[in-house]
Amino acid sequence: MDLVPALERPLKNVLGAATAKVMAEHLGLHTVGDLLHHYPRRYEERGQLTHLADLPMDEHVTVVAQVADARLHTFASARAPRGKGQRLEVTITDGSGRLQLVFFGNGVHKPHKELLPGTRAMFAGKVSVFNRRLQLAHPAYELLNGDPDEPGEAVESWAGALIPLYPATAKLESWKIGKAVQTVLPGVQEALDPLPDALREGRGLVPLPEALVKIHRPQTKADIADARARLKWDEAFVLQVALARRRHTDAQLAAVPRVPRPDGLLTAFDDRLPFTLTEGQQRVSREIFDDLATAHPMHRLLQGEVGSGKTMVALRAMLAVVDAGGQAALLAPTEVLAQQHHRSVTEMMGELAEGGMLGGSEHATKVVLLTGSMGAAARRQALLDLVTGEAGIVIGTHALIEDKVQFHDLGLVVVDEQHRFGVEQRDALRGKGKQPPHLLVMTATPIPRTVAMTVFGDLETSVLDQLPAGRSPIASHVVPAADKPHFLARAWERVREEVAAGHQAYVVCPRIGDEEEGTAKRPPAEDDAGKRPPLAVLDVADQLAKGPLQGLRVEVLHGRMAPDDKDAVMRRFAAGDADVLVATTVIEVGVNVPNATAMVIMDADRFGVSQLHQLRGRVGRGAAPGVCLLVTEMPEASPARQRLGAVAATLDGFELSRIDLEQRREGDVLGQAQSGARSSLRVLAVIEDEEIIAEARQEATALVAADPDLTGLPGLRTALDALLDEEREQYLEKG
Repeated sequence: MDLVPALERPLKNVLGAATAKVMAEHLGLHTVGDLLHHYPRRYEERGQLTHLADLPMDEHVTVVAQVADARLHTFASARAPRGKGQRLEVTITDGSGRLQLVFFGNGVHKPHKELLPGTRAMFAGKVSVFNRRLQLAHPAYELLNGDPDEPGEAVESWAGALIPLYPATAKLESWKIGKAVQTVLPGVQEALDPLPDALREGRGLVPLPEALVKIHRPQTKADIADARARLKWDEAFVLQVALARRRHTDAQLAAVPRVPRPDGLLTAFDDRLPFTLTEGQQRVSREIFDDLATAHPMHRLLQGEVGSGKTMVALRAMLAVVDAGGQAALLAPTEVLAQQHHRSVTEMMGELAEGGMLGGSEHATKVVLLTGSMGAAARRQALLDLVTGEAGIVIGTHALIEDKVQFHDLGLVVVDEQHRFGVEQRDALRGKGKQPPHLLVMTATPIPRTVAMTVFGDLETSVLDQLPAGRSPIASHVVPAADKPHFLARAWERVREEVAAGHQAYVVCPRIGDEEEGTAKRPPAEDDAGKRPPLAVLDVADQLAKGPLQGLRVEVLHGRMAPDDKDAVMRRFAAGDADVLVATTVIEVGVNVPNATAMVIMDADRFGVSQLHQLRGRVGRGAAPGVCLLVTEMPEASPARQRLGAVAATLDGFELSRIDLEQRREGDVLGQAQSGARSSLRVLAVIEDEEIIAEARQEATALVAADPDLTGLPGLRTALDALLDEEREQYLEKG
């Protein structure tokens, strides 16, 4: 939020080119305003020492500690064969633990003079292990009992007893960022306040310039609390105003109201359903039908538990629109899913999906599939059916958005989002209708209310939280393959038992296994250090077919297979012609085989909580109970095992999504790495700050209703422009 011209000054004009270049390249900071909004990660108290006992490996850390002893060693090496090599070893302590610092060669002279026992300093470097002890090699340091003859160098010259520690990089230590902040801090008085005075005073929040001074140079812990409370409101409020303005703009658009005929296609469909809809499905359907009947476009998010019957609700909405003379499009993220949806929709509709064919019902319409890999003839026919209006429903991938796809009268777009759906795509599809179509976004990952308000704040939300009758419970267990190998053997027996009882099973792996030479040998990620590469579908399928599942019909499914092959495998599995499907996460969403009752997830620790919940939802879809086995080699005390334990302990997706969010950073959920890039939320924590987000949404909605152009609020307009620069625009739209 670069707030005013003074804060929009480029850092290179203020700090010098070299520092500004590092800040731009490594921290995404370009202007004075960016730097002022680069807040300290935490604060060290002068009288207190940090915890050396819990330093993270391989991370760049800043610690405040005292020198316990320093020793200079000489040694012989290839470079200094006559024993002239020098190594300085300094041990520092903070009361909780000790840490070794090492300096070599010419780098030993200055620290040898300065780091005397009893000296206190800030040290920054990357934590590594040498001889089973933690150490920092050649750390940068800044003395804390600074020399009064060197003004500006001593950290004591920083105001206050609290030392701010900033998110830093190996190229720029925390205290250098602190000094840069000190340089630009006087300009803070010119910061324009985005919060309306009445709101700020009514909530007892400090003015923005004061908040920025207090967060960077606090005298007391109360200063930090005041500053954070104020800055959280800025983030929540500016974001919610952006979303409220989008809702307001959408509400001004005209759409064709779509009201189903009393005895048309929808009624005929409901009459042939072999079950009654759950109360939740009926309630959500009413919300959707009310929206469809209005003269401005519906924008609704339909979220629900895995298997709560979202597809049924969406299909009824599509039939209502077809009834009213329009067309409906269902957009799926992958071809496997588009084919799966097409299959299940035509099965559910029966003769109602055979419009224009012999045996089709009088109310029937045509349901067409459109994907990128279709043959030319089939594609031509599908496009023709759309432009003439012959097809009331089209199901497809992003191929639907292409220029050459023309609709007769597009009334409703349903997005089955596994990825978010960006504004360009939304606009492209909107352009396909004579007037903007209604929009229904479905998500199978239950989203905590606050995330929904933050990421999908321009959509109204409907929640399906009960499972339809006939759904069976799923038992989930963690299988610790390394500690207890016999548990893994038992897992394969369990699969054989399910197959013997006439059921089927999935085995899910993180990787395909036919990667190009180059990719398969990629160096392990930092957190994978010491772990073997993830298990691959092709290897596991082969081992199972020759080993524990010998004699069963084992098939393989993954994303790089040809579309026809994928479809053929899914059809065989759905028809019961295969016992075990070894697959990647292509089966994660929407795959519906009621006879599949068991799932074994290999290397389960390599999947996110929501993804595991998603995968598990593929079993227990019929009358027989489901079982999901989470196989891992991670040790019992590891965070990964605790995460798997949480998944095994509850089937409540909303509860799991909260756990997921608490364990990961919002950055992952909001689709933006928290690297200090401008678009990350800095002080607002989506789960903890639920109240602020809800209140900010109320305030923003009221403000925009009264003054959509924000005429009297120049500070808020400036903050919005900064929030909605190109990068943010994408972040808000795509999540």
